[in-house]
Amino acid sequence: MNKKYKPVIAVAVLVILVAILGIVTHVVMKYIPSSEKMDLNEYYGEMADGEIALVIGTEKMEERGLVDGDRVYLPLDVVNTYLNQRYYWDSANQQILYATPSELTSASASSEAGDKVWVKDDKVYLNLTYVQEFTDLDAYITKDPYRIAIQYKFKNVKTVTVKKNTSIRYRGGIKSAILTSVKKGTKLRLIEEMENWDQVATDDGYIGYIDKKKVAEAEKTKFERSFKKEQYSYLTMDSKVNMVWHQVTSTDANAYFADATANMTGVNVISPTWFYLTDTSGNIASIASADYVSQAHEKGLQVWGLIDNFTQEVSTTETLSSTAARQNIISQLIQAAQDVGMDGINVDFESLSEDVGTHFLEFLRELSIECHKNNLVLSVDNPVPEDFTSHYDRAEQGRVVDYVIIMGYDEHYVGSEAGSVASLPWVEQGIQDTLDEVPAKRVINAIPFYTRLWRTTGGNVTSEAIGMDQAQQTIAENNVETYWDKTTSQNYGKYDIDNSTYQIWLEDAQSVAEKVKLVSKYDLAGVSAWKLGFENNGIWQVISDNLNN
Repeated sequence: MNKKYKPVIAVAVLVILVAILGIVTHVVMKYIPSSEKMDLNEYYGEMADGEIALVIGTEKMEERGLVDGDRVYLPLDVVNTYLNQRYYWDSANQQILYATPSELTSASASSEAGDKVWVKDDKVYLNLTYVQEFTDLDAYITKDPYRIAIQYKFKNVKTVTVKKNTSIRYRGGIKSAILTSVKKGTKLRLIEEMENWDQVATDDGYIGYIDKKKVAEAEKTKFERSFKKEQYSYLTMDSKVNMVWHQVTSTDANAYFADATANMTGVNVISPTWFYLTDTSGNIASIASADYVSQAHEKGLQVWGLIDNFTQEVSTTETLSSTAARQNIISQLIQAAQDVGMDGINVDFESLSEDVGTHFLEFLRELSIECHKNNLVLSVDNPVPEDFTSHYDRAEQGRVVDYVIIMGYDEHYVGSEAGSVASLPWVEQGIQDTLDEVPAKRVINAIPFYTRLWRTTGGNVTSEAIGMDQAQQTIAENNVETYWDKTTSQNYGKYDIDNSTYQIWLEDAQSVAEKVKLVSKYDLAGVSAWKLGFENNGIWQVISDNLNN
């Protein structure tokens, strides 16, 4: 070979070798999985002495727990939010209250570790073993770094099963660092499915990504559990509830029971407005009457005495946030029920601010215990669900009371624009939204016996609530032609007098029939009506005919 060609060939060979090396490097970089391990201290985050990282379900928490020896403490707000909302912090008495279906338990707080409740730097922590007394969960505690993973969902859990030994990575992609290895047959909790990777969580606290080819199809899994907790039992009626509220404003007014109910038929529950808060210490006024109850029982009626929070100068939040005040209310209600022979208690606490939500629920839990000890039906009135009333927590109410009542009225109210008090679509939506949280067999839908006569004068809108007979009288006196409004499922009328426009969406036999039909459509527990005295005589038969259809 000519010597002058040798350098050229060498250079060509070198170029080829470099190209081959480049291709190999590219293949390795692209197709060979990384074996790099994730730094777990970085993954779980830095922790101070005595802290422990928390993984709750499929979520890595920013908050930390505490460790003292072999004892682990969880922040109360984490427990309430994820695991069990019934641990109630009684700040005045520095204790945790926990209401079971049959008793109210307590655990005093300590400023030192060792007890069930530890208050450190003004923050409340619960001993893991205390949480496990009342809560079904699995806890996985691991060191280096110190962490605890808690699983608490065991029904209808989306899972995937590992088909061959593989790794879970920090991110989707084979070049991402490895969090942990998993063996064939391991069930992983599925968080999100993607095209080539699934986001998954292990029971012991790793949340990452797994190659989709390495796991089976997603499925719903029910994990077998041995944990047994005390279940609520409910005092419910065998037949549909047909209830009416009776506004009683004085002791003397009880004497008019016979007159007020003379034409009433089909009703099996009456709820007189007998009790209200008088101060923030939980004292209540009572106009309950044994004679009233006796007459009601003779007519085949149960009596559920109503307590309200309508006394404007008494703060509901201040009252219900006090354990002493709650217990005072409850003891007086139970005593009154025993004294006059009541069959139940109806709680009508309205316009609840968000800051009273947890205290209101605790009040219902504590009241439920005493009601059921004394064979009293407990019902609670709620507005139609809206985003701004989520703190009423109807789901928790439904777990601890016998009946959840939807006040299916005030769609339009004093100060709003003119409109129906209770259009059928609005009422039905309220039922559907409530049934997302409460079993239908313990939901009562309440209907109005009243309507609003709206007056618009020069852009100024006012209204007054009137009963059925007065509404018909207004229509007749003003020669108003009404027509059936399919949008609201009500008869609608409009007329003009003295530069004012009047509008009315009537509650009558037709509109009430349509509302009561919703009870059978959704298999609800029954119907209630506000209020006795606003009805016309024929409405009772309308309710009975459509309630038992």
